[in-house]
Amino acid sequence: MGLTRTLSLVGGVMLTGLMTLGAGEAPPGPLGKDGAPMVVIPEGEFLMGSNDGAGNERPEHKVWLKRYAIDQYEVTINLYAKFLESAKRGPPPTWDDEAVTSAGNRPAVGLTWPDAEAYCKWVGKRLPTEAEWEKAARGTDGRRYPWGHMQPFVDIANYNRGVWVSDAITLVPVTSGLEGMSVRHGTKEGGKSPYGLFHMAGNAAEWVADWYDREYYQKSPARNPTGPAAGEKRVIRGGSWADVPTGIRATVRISAEPEFQDRTIGVRCAMDLPT
Repeated sequence: MGLTRTLSLVGGVMLTGLMTLGAGEAPPGPLGKDGAPMVVIPEGEFLMGSNDGAGNERPEHKVWLKRYAIDQYEVTINLYAKFLESAKRGPPPTWDDEAVTSAGNRPAVGLTWPDAEAYCKWVGKRLPTEAEWEKAARGTDGRRYPWGHMQPFVDIANYNRGVWVSDAITLVPVTSGLEGMSVRHGTKEGGKSPYGLFHMAGNAAEWVADWYDREYYQKSPARNPTGPAAGEKRVIRGGSWADVPTGIRATVRISAEPEFQDRTIGVRCAMDLPT
C-alpha cells in the first residue's frame, strides 16, 4: 500500500568551481562527504502548490528561494551502509545486509525522520525544506510531474508496484530509469526534473525538513519558507514505488510522525551555498 493510502493524504566541504544551473545543464559534481553529485538550484521564484490538488496543496502561490544545492539522486543503500558503520548506528528494522552488495545502487528505505536528518548532517549537508524540494522537482513552470503535465506510465517512473518483493526487484537504481525508457524517450535516465534530478516522483518517497501543517500554505512567507516552528508530524514528498499516479505528483504533501518507518521512505540531502 502506498504512502497516499498508508498515511493520511489531506486536502569540511569544497565549494570551488560551482556554477548556477538552469534546466538541462550538467550538475557541478560532489559537494559533500558522501561524494554524491549535487545540483545547484538558482535563486528565484517558482509556483508552489496546486489549486487542483488536495486541500493541503492549496492555494497555489509564488515562493522565492535563495540558491541552494540538492542531491541529484536519492541516498543509496551503499552510502547509507557507510554511514551506519562510521556512526556506529543501528540499521532500520527493514534493513537487508545482502542488499548492500546485491542492490547497493537502490535508494535506502525504511528511514525515520531522525535517521534521514542524521545522515545528512554526517555528510555535511541538511534536509531540504519542503519548498526547496518542490522547486527542484518541478522547476518554475508549474508542471504537475517532474517531466511535465503528462500522466506517468510504467517506463517513466517507478510507481504502483504493489507489494514489496526485495530491494533489488522493487526499487530502481537511483542513477537510471526503467527498462523501456529508450523506446519512447531516447533515454534511460528516467523522468528527470527540469534541473536534472532523478526519481523525484516514485521509487522512494523522501523526508524533508519541515513540520507539517495542513493549512501552512495559507500563511507561509513568500521568501524562503521553512515550515511551522513546531508540530507533531514531518512532511514526506515525492511518492514511492507503491503509490498510484496521483500520489507521485510534485505537489502532493504527506505527513507522518518522525519515528514512522516504512519501506517506501528514503531521503536526499541539500546544502546552503554562499550568497
